Amino acid sequence: MSLGGASERSVPATKIEITVSCRNLLDLDTFSKSDPMVVLYTQSRASQEWREFGRTEVIDNTLNPDFVRKFVLDYFFEEKQNLRFDVYNVDSKTNISKPDFLGQAFLALGEVIGGQGSRVERPLTGVPGKKCGTILLTAEELSNCRDIATMQLCANKLDKKDFFGKSDPFLVFYRSNEDGTFTICHKTEVVKNTLNPVWQPFSIPVRALCNGDYDRTVKIDVYDWDRNGSHDFIGEFTTSYRELSKAQNQFTVYEVLNPRKKCKKKKYVNSGTVTLLSFSVDSEFTFVDYIKGGTQLNFTVAIDFTASNGNPLQPTSLHYMSPYQLSAYAMALKAVGEIIQDYDSDKLFPAYGFGAKLPPEGRISHQFPLNNNDEDPNCVGIEGVLESYFQSLRTVQLYGPTYFAPVINQVARAAAKISDGSQYYVLLIITDGVISDMTQTKEAIVSASSLPMSIIIVGVGPAMFEAMEELDGDDVRVSSRGRYAERDIVQEGCCSLDRSMV
Repeated sequence: MSLGGASERSVPATKIEITVSCRNLLDLDTFSKSDPMVVLYTQSRASQEWREFGRTEVIDNTLNPDFVRKFVLDYFFEEKQNLRFDVYNVDSKTNISKPDFLGQAFLALGEVIGGQGSRVERPLTGVPGKKCGTILLTAEELSNCRDIATMQLCANKLDKKDFFGKSDPFLVFYRSNEDGTFTICHKTEVVKNTLNPVWQPFSIPVRALCNGDYDRTVKIDVYDWDRNGSHDFIGEFTTSYRELSKAQNQFTVYEVLNPRKKCKKKKYVNSGTVTLLSFSVDSEFTFVDYIKGGTQLNFTVAIDFTASNGNPLQPTSLHYMSPYQLSAYAMALKAVGEIIQDYDSDKLFPAYGFGAKLPPEGRISHQFPLNNNDEDPNCVGIEGVLESYFQSLRTVQLYGPTYFAPVINQVARAAAKISDGSQYYVLLIITDGVISDMTQTKEAIVSASSLPMSIIIVGVGPAMFEAMEELDGDDVRVSSRGRYAERDIVQEGCCSLDRSMV
């Protein structure tokens, strides 16, 4: 994903990872501390418009957050790439549409990279009459290492920190920097009320852990979780990727040391031990790797023919068949389809409509072939899809409601037959409004979550698409692009697609 809006630009010099922390944020919660989140916006070179690039996670009850989730940007040395960081207090993780504003900072990517140690601290502004605290940004060039490490750890005889219970331990991983500082890179889950926790296995990119330097110091802190955010420090230990990888053949035990306790108590031994139970490494393959290896894309189109789109014979319709310009649906189809078709060798695209009454009996269908051929719904190229789309507009009656599940399940059945990585399915759904079968659509997406399949939902027209936010989750990534409200639902399949298609 690029930062600028120009159609032509140079090759990026490198990829830069930005780590975000904040200090002394405003406290807007009454009985606890703020729950901060940072949103990064990038500025288009052409229009000067600010567009959301990504968000950190929400951290509960803290005014001094260190965010684990990073921002990875393409860096163009010869360009000024303007960034805006907005900080919010998110009271409810289930509703972040109206978070409290805590402040913002403007700066260029080059300022972060050019700062001492590629680190800058800027005051947050934007709340009148208030000191909003500061934001700390650290930049690091990413290596080309694409390995993924999966590990599991447990602990034994950790210090008891809770008065009425034991401890609620969790681990925080940091990678070292050249100036001796550390950058957070992972947090485990909290295991409640135990001094002998066993954490769930987790996966982390090797470049996040050590950026390809296998001997780089990795520091691991052990904390006792507290609801108010003032987590108690139990102890720490250090290791390296190279040392961690030895656990592929044997268990590795680390002593957890608390420097303060060690200085105060002569007989202090440790604050418990942490054992690395397992460690494995797998390569993370990219979209290009799969294409080079012979994976073929199968592109399927589904178009909304519900009555809410308006009469195709009227200029106000989103399906209006003007002799002078393409309709909103046709423009969206061309924008995405012309990119994807380059990766589909046979250029045969199944194309469906949904939400229409079909002649001659007026049967309502939520999955009818645009070419009117139930045995072979394939159209030749995007031009063939457009031709069949225009022909359907002349023959069917726009009706409703808006059901997504039937066509999702149709593509999922085809994807389920593929297990060797040779095929990848992309379903493009173009619609004008709210999903009528939300429950069934969620179930269809969950059922397809392990398949080599992506779903792109493009909303056209002036309707409100907030209801689609319900589809956003850990396996569902949401973005907006220009005049279209785009939803790219990337499942855990072979690979994923660039979301900046429209």
